[in-house]
Amino acid sequence: MCGIVGYMGKKDAFPVLINGLKRLEYRGYDSSGIALYNGDLEIYKCKGKVQELENLTGGKIKSAKLGIGHTRWATHGEPNDVNAHPHISNNGDLVIVHNGIIENCDSLKQFLLDRNYTFKSDTDTEILINFIEYVQKEEKVTLDQAVRLALREVVGAYAIAVISKKEPDFMVSARLGSPLVLGLGSGEFFIGSDATPFIDLTKKVIYLEDGEMAIISTTGVSIRTIESDQPVDAVIHRLKMDLDSIEKGGYDHFMLKEIFEQPTSILNTIRGRLFENNAQIRMAGLDAISDKLEKANRILIIGCGTSWHAGLVGEYIIEDLSRIPVEVEYASEFRYRNPIIKSDDIVIAISQSGETADTLAAIKMAKAAGACVFGICNVVGSSIARESSAGAFTHAGPEIGVASTKAFTAQVTVLTMIALYLGRSNDNLSKSRFKEIAKEIKLIPKKIESMLELDDKVQSIAKLLNKSNNALFLGRGFNFPVALEGALKLKEISYIHAEGYPAAEMKHGPIALIDDNMPVIIVAPRGGMYEKIVSNIQEVKARKGAVISVTSYGESEVKALSDAVIEIPETLDCLTPLLTTIPLQLLSYHVAVQRECNVDQPRNLAKSVTVE
Repeated sequence: MCGIVGYMGKKDAFPVLINGLKRLEYRGYDSSGIALYNGDLEIYKCKGKVQELENLTGGKIKSAKLGIGHTRWATHGEPNDVNAHPHISNNGDLVIVHNGIIENCDSLKQFLLDRNYTFKSDTDTEILINFIEYVQKEEKVTLDQAVRLALREVVGAYAIAVISKKEPDFMVSARLGSPLVLGLGSGEFFIGSDATPFIDLTKKVIYLEDGEMAIISTTGVSIRTIESDQPVDAVIHRLKMDLDSIEKGGYDHFMLKEIFEQPTSILNTIRGRLFENNAQIRMAGLDAISDKLEKANRILIIGCGTSWHAGLVGEYIIEDLSRIPVEVEYASEFRYRNPIIKSDDIVIAISQSGETADTLAAIKMAKAAGACVFGICNVVGSSIARESSAGAFTHAGPEIGVASTKAFTAQVTVLTMIALYLGRSNDNLSKSRFKEIAKEIKLIPKKIESMLELDDKVQSIAKLLNKSNNALFLGRGFNFPVALEGALKLKEISYIHAEGYPAAEMKHGPIALIDDNMPVIIVAPRGGMYEKIVSNIQEVKARKGAVISVTSYGESEVKALSDAVIEIPETLDCLTPLLTTIPLQLLSYHVAVQRECNVDQPRNLAKSVTVE
């Protein structure tokens, strides 16, 4: 959600900024812009894609060694050229890019209006840069001190980068609640909302912590606290990902590439952690809190969107294998509803990006109440990874497509290993049952590979859906959350209204919607409640609904009742979500392509939701 990039060094800044913005497009945005200093400030910005910005600047850019850029996801003010970042101060000296929300912007704006400031945009960001200008003028301080003093009066969340034409040897950045990363090159420096803008230019990074600011000059970087102006001894990390991991690799879309990467991502997630012969899970994060896990009377799982769905699968598996009570909460609701949190609770927080604002706030609430927080995320160095008491990385690799795919199955895989660990620790899971499940988990990557060979068939089945305005997804047991996730995928990227339900709940309302215009996607693998869901299919067919079924190989009864069938390999009940979700991902992808939607960057959505 919004993307920031900045550069100071020996190179021409423009191509660094433009390429960086293109790599941040996955975050979701509706406008973009850049500011360059080459003896004066040049600002270019427009509604639309980065390519439109590049077209706008064609042939006009003078060489510059300092610049900042931005992709904006609208919060204050509609998407247009005026509201796009960067924003400039009234005196024309200061320029800012900003990710986040300034909650007290109205009072700051009135304060500035009373002092004859004027505003061109509807954004909180223009208010902030003018407040920084006001502080600098009144206090007669340097740029970094003006930024620091101004931010002490700000309420909200932000990641910012500021440059000044009067102090062109400096670039100031700061963060509170929104991510910001510094890249350290040889005589050059980068900033980004994440490391993707400069991954091919340096591997050395510093992750700014909340409440910190960085003063970047031609000679180095100084990091200080915003509140007390104290120096910070920053830790330099070395990036492990490479440029190939964030390129399409011959696929038409990142989403399709990431769907096909799931055999590898699941294998990477279990590698070095799952030991079948010894009936052991070796996960450093779990071992670090083993004493707290032994005393846990309840597990709370918090997440948003796809991560919440993964948490629901986790609830089923953890309760089944360990018999520990589990509650799953939307992080966005949990943080505001005065929840009951006890010191012997274990809170599992799930986020692909590790920067989800609601989940991060919920973590802080849980920690303040004395609970132990275990984070599950995909991004090393992310805020949630650093804020959690302990945790596990999913090792899914960079996920660029906004609609999450491989992150979901990796999260479910981690949660399954947690269930195995807990079950063995409290003796609710026998060693033989552990070995049975572990053996089957190791076969899942190969089984997914066989399912991906059905891609052409799923593409054909997608034609049954691509003209629809609505769709219903049904599942039971372990696959009820899969139905929710399948519906979310379809609505996210194809803009078809879709809802997921437990199949038995269809009779309690949704059945009223079923007619020959309502396709119903039913997740019905062989197992626990197979006969029950066959009855649900019959209820749909009796009302002329078109049925697309995801079922196990050789299930002739479901096949006879369905208009189309996607078959999955046999596996254990508790592991079926790792297989049943694959065809639903492919189905949503092909429906979106056939409807000519922007698969990787669906409208109004952002990959990393860093504001409320």
